[in-house]
Amino acid sequence: MATSLLYGYHPVREALRAQRRTIHTVYLAQGKGAPRRQEIAELAKQTGVAVQWVAPQQITNQVGHPRHQDVAAQCTDYPVSSLEEILAVCADASEPPWVLLLDQVVDPQNFGAIVRTAHYAGMHGVLVPKDHSAPPTPAASKASAGALEHMRVAYVTNLVSAANVLKEHGFWIAGSHQHGQRCVFDADLKGSLALIIGGEEKGLRPLVQKQCDFTVAIPQMGQVGSLNASAAAAIVIFEAFRQRRSGM
Repeated sequence: MATSLLYGYHPVREALRAQRRTIHTVYLAQGKGAPRRQEIAELAKQTGVAVQWVAPQQITNQVGHPRHQDVAAQCTDYPVSSLEEILAVCADASEPPWVLLLDQVVDPQNFGAIVRTAHYAGMHGVLVPKDHSAPPTPAASKASAGALEHMRVAYVTNLVSAANVLKEHGFWIAGSHQHGQRCVFDADLKGSLALIIGGEEKGLRPLVQKQCDFTVAIPQMGQVGSLNASAAAAIVIFEAFRQRRSGM
């Protein structure tokens, strides 16, 4: 079974909490003033995971850079979900289901930040195409502050086909587009909803846009052409969150 080396306080902590990966060993840097490392050690103990206290340089050597916050873990690869698994979660949800589709978001920092927002808002899953998309790497988990460890992400062969399957299950498909048909604050984003966020360079591809029941735009006052993908995703997701909570 393939393994990964997670690094950073939040990814390792959330992987231990989520228990979706098999964690073989947690590595913690020796030294004083380590309350967060002690917390990780206690979580590992509770879940029966071996802990090794090592020199900080050893973790740096393993990870390949010093941005590990003195915490790492050898574990199985990220447990990718399937569209069917996400649909099953949606079917069991106590509220109208909503999922996120990412159309060729390739930057792991953007991908991680978007997953963090989706998890924070309580979305039921994320769908991304297998090609031309950021993979669920340790870097993406760190960018998500560990949210990736809790979020179900499915890599689908064809995003258009996945959108059609969602339609068959009663989802409305709403795409975020710079020139969307409706202002995001005026659109109805309640009910069973699939939000599509376009990639960093080209936004929504035309074929993907054609699958949308409607598109939404974020109003613009400044001169910059568009928002970063993760910033745009956060605005659209939390407008939908607001509507779904308020019942407007």
